Amino acid sequence: MTPSSVTSEVFAELARTQPSPAGTAALRAGLHARRLLLLKSLLVLVERRSTLLSPGVRQRFKSDWTLLERAERTDATAVRDVVDYPMIGAWLSAALASPDGPAFERHLAHLGGVAVAAAVRAGCRVSGTLTLPTGTLTLPGLGVLRCLSGSVSLSSHAGLVRITDGTGDGVELPSPAARHRLGAPRPLGGGPGWSALRVLPGSAVVLDDLDPYRVLPRGIGPAALPAAERPLSAHRLWAQRWREAHELLSATHPGRAAETMAVLRAVVPLALSESAGGAAMSATLRAAPGAVLAQLPADAPQLTEVLVHEAHHNKLASLHELIPLFRPDGGTLHRVGWRPDPRPIPGVLQGAYAHLALTDLWWRAWNGPATPGEWRQRAAEQFGSYRGRVSEALSILLESDELTFAGGEFAREMGRHHASLGVAARIRR
Repeated sequence: MTPSSVTSEVFAELARTQPSPAGTAALRAGLHARRLLLLKSLLVLVERRSTLLSPGVRQRFKSDWTLLERAERTDATAVRDVVDYPMIGAWLSAALASPDGPAFERHLAHLGGVAVAAAVRAGCRVSGTLTLPTGTLTLPGLGVLRCLSGSVSLSSHAGLVRITDGTGDGVELPSPAARHRLGAPRPLGGGPGWSALRVLPGSAVVLDDLDPYRVLPRGIGPAALPAAERPLSAHRLWAQRWREAHELLSATHPGRAAETMAVLRAVVPLALSESAGGAAMSATLRAAPGAVLAQLPADAPQLTEVLVHEAHHNKLASLHELIPLFRPDGGTLHRVGWRPDPRPIPGVLQGAYAHLALTDLWWRAWNGPATPGEWRQRAAEQFGSYRGRVSEALSILLESDELTFAGGEFAREMGRHHASLGVAARIRR
């Protein structure tokens, strides 16, 4: 994947925050290329540190890597889907940043679950025994198996992968082809110790309240919020709000609804704050594109705004990996309308981009014939406020020398779309 893979037309569509299937495909391809680069970097790092690793750790890593390669040869598309799962990026970033020692070896052990998840998705044959230093086997995008014995046996037959502990308890997971043959809706599995991820209604997006890499160790935001742990992740409320938010977004802008489903892979529930009141916290991790980390919003309109806002953080972060939009290490800080603390240029760009998408959404909600009345009123109140904040941020961006040439053109295209919304609003009034 090279910058030329993003054509000028796609680049302009992305800058205008408009849904673009070609743009989504280009960003996905760029994400996959980077993910493969990180995997290769891990392989090189293990080779460099091989003399510092115990023979058992080296052998396990080799076996896990071999299984991942065999799954890729069986079904490359299925394995790509596993490798590109958001929390795989967070795991790779943590492993590559880890110093020598037990922590690094624990990160390496996670590859076993990645390889088994790839084998499940690909319908690849597996056999043998897998040790579990932490007593859990995390299958990214599928679920977690807890095993007190510290090891599991792997076997497969007709597209079914069976994972059992020393007592024979475990889980049997079908590949997509086997699920189709058996008529199963998704790989729920079963058995003691197994917890499957739940799929949010009407989508392929999962509510990930299990993966150990879903939240940074230091937590999220000023309050250092941890992840919400099952069974406290309120999955039924999340499912209800998700369904209502998707219906609201589809009624307002069907293209935006489809794009959100395509850009996002996982929603990570965050623990609720101790202090009541205030807007729900949400965030995106640069190392885990495709995931939205959020506290449960109070209602469907709030969740709709969170999804659009964070989806555009994801889009911009992925685009910046392909085409640098700003120069590193810029030291100038600027006041913006959506944060109390001054922000560097990358923060100004990220915020302006996400709020431009919301400005566009609120304009459509205000003017759309299918918009529910309560949502329309909310949009009318929000449109002017957010349009003004984006205007101020665009002025900062257009005057900055910390943007690259491509970043400057991106900001100018953002400005053109912002101006078109203003004209439309004045005509309507």
